[in-house]
Amino acid sequence: MHVIEHLEKASDPLFSFELVPPPRGASLNAIIEIVEALAPLQPPWIDVTSHSSTTYYRERPDGALERKTFRKRPGTLGICGIIQNRFRIDTVAHVLCLGFTREETEDALIELNFMGIHNVLALRGDQPNFQKEVRRDRTVNQYAAELVQQIGDLKTGKFLEDMEGSHPLSFCIGVAGYPEKHFESPNLRLDVSYLKKKIDAGAQYIVSQMFFDNQKFFRFVELCREAGITVPIIPGLKVIRSLSQLKTLPRTFHIDLPDDLVGEVIASPDHVEEIGAKWAHRQSLELLEYGCPGLHYYVLNDAKVVVDLVKKLKK
Repeated sequence: MHVIEHLEKASDPLFSFELVPPPRGASLNAIIEIVEALAPLQPPWIDVTSHSSTTYYRERPDGALERKTFRKRPGTLGICGIIQNRFRIDTVAHVLCLGFTREETEDALIELNFMGIHNVLALRGDQPNFQKEVRRDRTVNQYAAELVQQIGDLKTGKFLEDMEGSHPLSFCIGVAGYPEKHFESPNLRLDVSYLKKKIDAGAQYIVSQMFFDNQKFFRFVELCREAGITVPIIPGLKVIRSLSQLKTLPRTFHIDLPDDLVGEVIASPDHVEEIGAKWAHRQSLELLEYGCPGLHYYVLNDAKVVVDLVKKLKK
């Protein structure tokens, strides 16, 4: 079922989750264990992130430097297939612009459709740490709105090249929104105007970047509605679990942490997980009171604290 159908048919708020593929060479068992923990909560869908290639240099025996390029976390398509077909939970595959050509994207989307996966989150992605050469016969999407347009074309049966016997591909398209603005945008209002372009290109719902101050999300929704964005907006939440995340989360995701939350964690560093869980619980209750159609939790690779939180909310 499409994400938008889940949202339209739901009589109660929905709780969805997001997972990260294991590092290259690691076992898939860890992901399966996380899904097994989440499955009793009956999530309508689970997101699986995607990652472009990265590069590094190593010294050869002769002293020369050799550049190696690889994907740190492959397997998005395969993990989606396992979750959807083994656990009967709809999956949302993340699809990136940067690091992939439009031709590679089309191939991946055809593969997803073949596997019965019909939900995607269209993202620009982070800038890769190297410039990938693009063959003259290949093209690229620079922005998420262009990627949304490409996926929308496939929904009408328009492929990059004429394909005999081809059929339209059935996809529900989600996009990301940034309550504290994307770090490259000069201000939130302009960032919302860029988001509107993604909606106009065919995106059907929005999932927000993580945030820890609900007032920022409420202001973001207000600006979206003023801009004419009417699609569902789902807040994304993360539970703080360690003292180190006070540094890593702002640095990685370009977000601010509220003074009260930071003060609590610093004052009681041995109780970070408890503090983070209580903060996320208060956030969740307020967002549900506000009327959000659902809550989306960034589980990453540890489900226990999120499982406990959602069980409380579903009582």
